[in-house]
Amino acid sequence: MPTAQRARHGGDLVVESLTALGASTVFGLPGQHALGAFDALRRSGLTYVGLRVENNAGFAADAFARITGTVAPLLVSTGPGALMTLAALQESTAASAPVLAIGSQVPTAGLGGGRKGYLHELVDQKASFRDVVKSVHTVRTASQIPSAVAAAWASALEAPAGPVWLEIPQDVLLAPVSVPPVTSLRAEPRPLPPRPELTVEAARLLNAAERPVILAGGGVVRAGARQELRALAEALDAPVATTFGGKGAFPWEHPLSLQSWLEDAHTTEFLEDADVLLVVGSGLGELSSNYHTFSPRGRLVQIEADLGKLESNHPALGIHADAREALAALTEAVTPRPPGTAAKAAAGLLTRVRERIDAQGLELERRVLDAVRDALPDDSPSFWDMTILAYWAWSAFDPRAGALHSAQGAGGLGYGFPAALGAAAADRGRPVLAVSGDGGAMYSIAELATAHQYQLPITWLIVDDGGYGILREYMTDTFGEAAATELSRPDFVALAESFGVPAVRTTPERLRADLAGALAAPGPSVVVLPALLRMFAPTHLDRLTDGGPDGGHGPDGGPSPDQRRPDGPSTDQR
Repeated sequence: MPTAQRARHGGDLVVESLTALGASTVFGLPGQHALGAFDALRRSGLTYVGLRVENNAGFAADAFARITGTVAPLLVSTGPGALMTLAALQESTAASAPVLAIGSQVPTAGLGGGRKGYLHELVDQKASFRDVVKSVHTVRTASQIPSAVAAAWASALEAPAGPVWLEIPQDVLLAPVSVPPVTSLRAEPRPLPPRPELTVEAARLLNAAERPVILAGGGVVRAGARQELRALAEALDAPVATTFGGKGAFPWEHPLSLQSWLEDAHTTEFLEDADVLLVVGSGLGELSSNYHTFSPRGRLVQIEADLGKLESNHPALGIHADAREALAALTEAVTPRPPGTAAKAAAGLLTRVRERIDAQGLELERRVLDAVRDALPDDSPSFWDMTILAYWAWSAFDPRAGALHSAQGAGGLGYGFPAALGAAAADRGRPVLAVSGDGGAMYSIAELATAHQYQLPITWLIVDDGGYGILREYMTDTFGEAAATELSRPDFVALAESFGVPAVRTTPERLRADLAGALAAPGPSVVVLPALLRMFAPTHLDRLTDGGPDGGHGPDGGPSPDQRRPDGPSTDQR
């Protein structure tokens, strides 16, 4: 007698839909209302990577999406589990990472404010996500699941990419279904080409420019437009600076490279002096404008996939388009010019920047960053938490053929290590580096268990300075002493080893060798560097005092928020 066919339920439709759309890996953490989806996941061909905290699962999915350029499914439960993903999803929104977050819901009887008193019940769970993610999708019946998953998938990928939220009630996930398994779904995002008349006008401005300069943001990296950017820069003989999110968009050692010293007044002035500045894939926000002290004197041309960012900070010829398509069209439209003085001007800028840093006595910080660069294989990605060494890396680190990622979009703490887990899950064939301070490390220390369980090739560098180092600097410089910044912390080496993860305590002198050894070893490892690092001096304060955009004063007549920050980013820099 033939064996009875196993009954399928709504959770199967979720997993079948993800599989049909091309998903390979799902990140998440189970909960009571989501068990129907996890049961189906167990029986599928998808790889599951389970983390210990939902926020960390979100960071892992974010990194997977950045590394692969495709949608990363994130599966969590209702109420507390769902809400724990919000900080990670905010970062994915800021970084345009296409994460498909699927959360369960209370049974349908409790939706719409029914107040049935179910576990995890919220009056309107999806309302918590509307201001964080790109789009919100809901399902009320099992038959809606495939189309809803496809719509959410397409929304996540469509420029500007970003995270989306899809929620499905518990009873829908558990409901028996008799429809055939989902085998074919399409979710193709609409293309976003530049309008031809805007390309012609942008080419006219660039052809007429005597001092064209390009500022490349994260949109160039996300669009895979590195070759197109280089071709246009060489055709125009235009120097190229990259934002912190755009690191790797242009070769670091190219003769036209201005690198990414955006917190330096010399770079700000260089960009201001361009008679035409082409900004690609950046909204010229706080970190990309030296804390809004950038004030262009020439014409701006801005290519941006996020419509809300066009001309949001400065008037420009705004081109709403995918960076890759727009750069390719511009390269075809401009008139190539022979090499002139642009390379000399770029070299001169980097010399001035180097001389400014040389005068500050920061040999330890530069030696540590150099050691990290030397130890990391050229094609390995790195993931940096909000910590002093990361702020150095934003300006001074050459990602080479790899990629540098951080949480500088939203500025939340605890990104580095769980994000590295996601990257390692995407490609187990090369080591991944995570960098955290001791404060940030405590946000994700539980994920050592995840790294050990899946034997992911991650080396975690923890720079231990006994507290929230950058906030210590801010408070000491502003108020004369620091408060709430000092931390009692564990013996990180012993703690890592208790999880079965090899660990070593190092020194600045041994860091290069210890880090290289850890990266070369299979599986996860931890390197702990006790060190008190300092930031280089800021330059935006002088520009504000000298009569920058707000004359150095906030709306209350006191010092502006930028002046209250001695340097560095504005949010949650611990």
